Amino acid sequence: MEFKRSKLWVLTVNDLCKLSAVTARRLIGAGELSPVTLLEACIARIETVNQKVNAIVAKDYDRAIHEATVAEKDVKKRKHLPPLHGIPVGIKDLNATKGMRTTWGSLLFRDHVPTEDEALVARLRRAGAIIVGKTNTPEFGSGTSTNNLVYGPTRNPFDLERTSGGSSGGSGVTLATGMLPLCQGSDTGGSLRNPATWCGVVGFRSTPGLVPHENRTLNYTHFNVQGPMARSVSDIALMMSGCIGNDHRDPLAGPCDQMSFLDLEAADLSDIRAAWTEDFGGIAPLDNGIRNCFQELLRNLRDTFQSFDCRNPAFSDARDCFWTLRCVNYLAAHTNRYEQHRDILSPNIIANVEAGLKMRLADVSKAETQWRQLYKNFQTFFEELDVLIVPGNATPAFRIDDGIPNEVNGRKMENYMDASLIRSALTLTGHPILALPCGLDHLGLPFGVQLVGRRRGDLNLLRIALALETKLSKINGLQRPQPNLEVLVS
Repeated sequence: MEFKRSKLWVLTVNDLCKLSAVTARRLIGAGELSPVTLLEACIARIETVNQKVNAIVAKDYDRAIHEATVAEKDVKKRKHLPPLHGIPVGIKDLNATKGMRTTWGSLLFRDHVPTEDEALVARLRRAGAIIVGKTNTPEFGSGTSTNNLVYGPTRNPFDLERTSGGSSGGSGVTLATGMLPLCQGSDTGGSLRNPATWCGVVGFRSTPGLVPHENRTLNYTHFNVQGPMARSVSDIALMMSGCIGNDHRDPLAGPCDQMSFLDLEAADLSDIRAAWTEDFGGIAPLDNGIRNCFQELLRNLRDTFQSFDCRNPAFSDARDCFWTLRCVNYLAAHTNRYEQHRDILSPNIIANVEAGLKMRLADVSKAETQWRQLYKNFQTFFEELDVLIVPGNATPAFRIDDGIPNEVNGRKMENYMDASLIRSALTLTGHPILALPCGLDHLGLPFGVQLVGRRRGDLNLLRIALALETKLSKINGLQRPQPNLEVLVS
């Protein structure tokens, strides 16, 4: 089989880097696009753009080109092709990649080169993905701004003085600038959703366990989730087909149907029972500019669903509950590092560990009790809902030099997680959550929302999100924003 000389043979780097992963995979399978051609376009874009934004911090071009060449031969041989065959992918620098530098954004691992792939990376390779490089993250994924002492800050392509968000900020920027069509990220208090919102892309926190996580800090906590980031909902579904599986190393994992995420179909929104909340009834801080953007979105969705009203979940204990349990996670992950290497750890890691060391067993017991009740209340809350729509972030992306805002609308932020409550409270529910871009905010920066689905209703949530994405693409001002790359690289 020879590759067909279709119009794609004359596409520019810009054209190729705009292709969705779904379209690229279809063209590769049909023999109309060479995996090598696609990869070369991505490398050209990386070499042009990355120096401005610092999103991709380690590269493995030689292996990627070799794998793309093999992928091209497999197409010609008409071999059975896996779902991500020939698609270039970026991996967050919290996941071990064989032969490629993996630092976790920490000086402790600045020269670390793993000898094996982490399970998720290996799973993506088996699904046909071509791993091109590693995307930047704050140290050990701690923070809403992607910056560390190994590589420095990742910059927002809509304003280079502003943060990309975190902790999957490198992945968010890589996607927004078209350097790669798919990236992997992870999420505890919003690390898939925060950078997706601030970079104008899509991030998906799936039901814990659906994407197996072999390095979960505490076995039975559903805080830590790994998952896909992309520029569209359909691309998220495609990448999910390569991420999910059953892995005995994750006690939350179980049987699943990988093929069910392929060929995603949009839901009929007129059949969907939807609700919205601005701030959980005043529980979460929310910037007035973001509130106004959210209200404008709601006006455009007024006649879209079967039902659509304001409903506030019972989250009064969410802030203290999440903070306590998060500190427990930090103690489990970082106590030894804190005791032996405190002098080179980031302030975020130190602050979280020290807060945990001050807690009593009674504090942890109280938080566990609060979590159980919050979870039960949320199941009741969702009995008559298919989706809950929530702002994606409490504030616009802040300036890197300014750091996390000390207050939101005059409300003092005691720590950097306070401004993340709009996301972290939802982590406690265990429900799938998708960050969807919805145009620009009042400062001309990306704005988006979180779509919360029913427990274990990941596929249905993606169908709802696809339908909403399609609707928003036809409304002026609510389409997915794209950075001006000509200005960016000038």
